[in-house]
Amino acid sequence: MIRVGLVDDQPLVRAGFAMLIGSQDDMAVRWQAGDGAEVPSQEPVDVVLMDVQMPGMDGITATRRLLSGDDHVKVIMLTTFDDGEFVSGAIDAGASGFLLKDAQPEELLDAIRLVHRGDAVLAPRVTAQVLRTLRAPRPGGSGVTRDERSLAELTPREHEVLRLIALGYSNEEIAGAEFVSMATVKTHVRHILMKTSSRDRVHAVLFAYRTGLVDTAELLDHPQG
Repeated sequence: MIRVGLVDDQPLVRAGFAMLIGSQDDMAVRWQAGDGAEVPSQEPVDVVLMDVQMPGMDGITATRRLLSGDDHVKVIMLTTFDDGEFVSGAIDAGASGFLLKDAQPEELLDAIRLVHRGDAVLAPRVTAQVLRTLRAPRPGGSGVTRDERSLAELTPREHEVLRLIALGYSNEEIAGAEFVSMATVKTHVRHILMKTSSRDRVHAVLFAYRTGLVDTAELLDHPQG
């Protein structure tokens, strides 16, 4: 059973999410909060759906505080704004996913399951927006040089696995596409994270786009993202 926490300042939004999640056999809402400041006092859960903008403590600050004390929980950020700055802040805070509130119900449920399994979830529109920010030239270009060196360290198979991760494929889907076992996929993912100095799959996705391994046009052509 996937234990879920809900953080949103709008009671009707929380109620809608709670009803949707409660209809599933493999997940349940353990608590709800209307402000980020209420989160640390709640019981441990597996996944937290976190609103970005709230009148009290915002979701990014709440996520940073939550993850600093619990490295087990996964956070999916939810917002009505496809703004790259919000995504960047959420990713820096350690969020494992980012979805817009107008996502389809099945998309949200799938995101909870994927993040719980250790995958990353980045809505295509949001990803394309933040990548335009992250691909901006950096002073001196030193970051690009480091990225290029890291990319060169990947094996051909690791290149392909990283491409599929960036396009939104789960480990199971990668195993099917590459005709390898789940254990092999997990090994490749572990090596990719290490070689690219990525904290998690979300950072590996951004690395793939930042280095040009995959471009935003290809992202938007793949519904998995």
